[in-house]
Amino acid sequence: MKQLPVLIVLLPLFSALMIPLIPKRKNILFGFVSVIFSTLLILTILSYLNVLSYGSFRYVFGNYLAMVGIEFLIDPLIALLVMFVSGLSFLIVIYSFSDIQHELKEHQYAYYYSLIMLLMFSMLGMLYTNDIFNTYVFMEILSIVSTAIISIKHKRSNFLASFRYLMLSSIGSLTILMGLAFLYMVTGQLNMDSMAYVISNVWTLYPTNLVLAIGFILIGLAIKSAMFPLHIWLPDAHSSAPSPSSAFLSSIVVKIYIVVLIKVIYRIFGVDIISSLRIDDFILVMASFGMIFGSIFAIGQKDIKRLLAYSSVAQIGYIFLGVGLLTPVGLAAGLFHIFSHALMKSALFMSAGSIIYSTNKRKLIDLDGIGFKMPITLITFSIAALGMIGIPGISGFMSKIYLGLALISDKHPLFLSLILLSSFLNAIYYMPILISSFLKEDVLIKNSLQKDPLPLTMIIPMVIITLSVLLIGLYPQIIMDVIELALPYYF
Repeated sequence: MKQLPVLIVLLPLFSALMIPLIPKRKNILFGFVSVIFSTLLILTILSYLNVLSYGSFRYVFGNYLAMVGIEFLIDPLIALLVMFVSGLSFLIVIYSFSDIQHELKEHQYAYYYSLIMLLMFSMLGMLYTNDIFNTYVFMEILSIVSTAIISIKHKRSNFLASFRYLMLSSIGSLTILMGLAFLYMVTGQLNMDSMAYVISNVWTLYPTNLVLAIGFILIGLAIKSAMFPLHIWLPDAHSSAPSPSSAFLSSIVVKIYIVVLIKVIYRIFGVDIISSLRIDDFILVMASFGMIFGSIFAIGQKDIKRLLAYSSVAQIGYIFLGVGLLTPVGLAAGLFHIFSHALMKSALFMSAGSIIYSTNKRKLIDLDGIGFKMPITLITFSIAALGMIGIPGISGFMSKIYLGLALISDKHPLFLSLILLSSFLNAIYYMPILISSFLKEDVLIKNSLQKDPLPLTMIIPMVIITLSVLLIGLYPQIIMDVIELALPYYF
């Protein structure tokens, strides 16, 4: 069982190399991709059950010492994240089989799924690795692959968005590398546990180096995870990419960078040092700005995918707010929202993609009465949108409850009021869509309830994700119990 993480990481890598070699027929390609993702999901479930049964474990490549070799650390949280990423990616990929035929030319299918496999390889590697430099290597692969996925449509808007993303991501990579250089100057180590041990003993001797290190790393990861005000690449990138890619980028990819930041803050530096350096204050302030201004910018959007992209900026602010509290309940709330937002935002982007697939409409003004023509799609959109607002019974409500409890226990009533304000702003831009979809009449066609003109490969993933959003909203302990089990590894 200890070899499972290695198999999980290598499977998508070898699959990416195999896809260009298989026959150029879409049914064979889709079947191959389905088998790979099914196998990946089964392996991640087995790994997760193994961790729950026998506890966390480490895997060192080549049997070297961890400080000189490459080490994977699999604790309950990482095992859950890997299983979650694999499961959600599987659903997005199934959805993509039909949607991608509307977005790309047939000769591009193989390239697209090779990129998706490399995307999975880099994300899983970032989650598993306990080596900071290997984290950086996987991060660079993820950045390059994300750029390719954005530009694959070969349109001017996609090229501009991918170029902007590449430039800003490169700046983020450079600042992260500078931060790692300062860390290495102080510790002489690359293994996260070894770095943490050295820093805990010598940090008072090198405060300037460590401030520069965490500052550079924080700014770099803030760019890559679209933390306000370093989010300017996200709206164009997420709105112009194919809809399955938008779901990947907004619901999963940016969250992986946040998990890396959590590792740096909680496992390498530790909460006491971060608090002494006052880094938490900066994170809390930027998170607050993100929650408010991300929602304000979303209100002014006329394109549904750009609205969802700006909504992600606000929701990322919620996650950083929990992370920046430096308390177990705060971190647990932030981690819970990673799962919650990933489900809700994938449901939103998939339903928006379904609308574009069926009607070729993107403008909000054109969506009057769309709920009668595509009831399942708009029910999916509505439940996820209401979850973003914070309606009880949906996972987004529990995210805000957990964040509110964390803020109250840490005596931050001002930030609690900002969550309420952000929720009100969320309602301002989501509720008009729901009202126009179900209560307004299309000027060309009289409203009458119809069947969604979508293939089952698009409907079934949306329904499963919607049910998951409701399930976690009603039974949040499914996720929270595992998060609480993993918290001792981060404090």
